[in-house]
Order: sequence, then C-alpha cells, then structure tokens
Amino acid sequence: MNLRSPLARVRHLGSAHDGTGHWWAQRLSALALVPLVLWFAVSVVSLVGADHAAFAAWAGHPISGALLILLVGATFHHAALGLQVVIEDYVHHGGAKLALLLLVKGASLLLGVIATLSVLSLMF
Repeated sequence: MNLRSPLARVRHLGSAHDGTGHWWAQRLSALALVPLVLWFAVSVVSLVGADHAAFAAWAGHPISGALLILLVGATFHHAALGLQVVIEDYVHHGGAKLALLLLVKGASLLLGVIATLSVLSLMF
C-alpha cells in the first residue's frame, strides 16, 4: 500500500516534499572534495619549509589558483549543506531554526567570497 499521492510519486517527493536534490548535492560536493583535498594535501606537503613568497607564487599560479577556488567553493557548499541538515533535524523552535539557517548560509557565503577574493588577489 502506497500512501503517496500520484503527483508525489511522479515527482519522487518524500513526506517532507523536498525530494532528493539536497542529498545529491551533498554527495556530489563530497565526491568533488576527494580529489581536491588530496591535491591540496600533496601540494601543501611539497611546500613544507618554503617561505611566504614561494607559497604566494604557488597559489598565484593559474592552475593552483583555480583549483584552490574550486576547493573553497566545494568546501563551503558542502559544509553549509551538512549544517543545514543538522539544524533541521535538531532545532525544533521555528524562529531559532530560521535564524540559524540564515546565519549558516550567510556565513558560508561571506567566508567563501573572502577566501575566493584572497586567492584572486594572489593570482592578479
């Protein structure tokens, strides 16, 4: 016996009427983070002992800079998605939930823009 409406079955919506978009976005961002974090870890280990100028030159290189920007974007997006799930699951007061969701989205956007601008300033 299926309790979902015919329209919900067509749209693949669950009881929350949210679908699986959020789940897929979190899984895809995690998948994107795997090679980016591995690349970043190897790159940072190869720069051990280097001075600030060497790191700035590395981060200012177009390929390194582009990968750093992708890493920043994927990291903050993935973190915001994960925190959103935690807030939705464990904060039960409507006003507090909305405030926390706005805070998380705003902070991740602000910090992501700052980090991206920092990498761009090294590139140009």
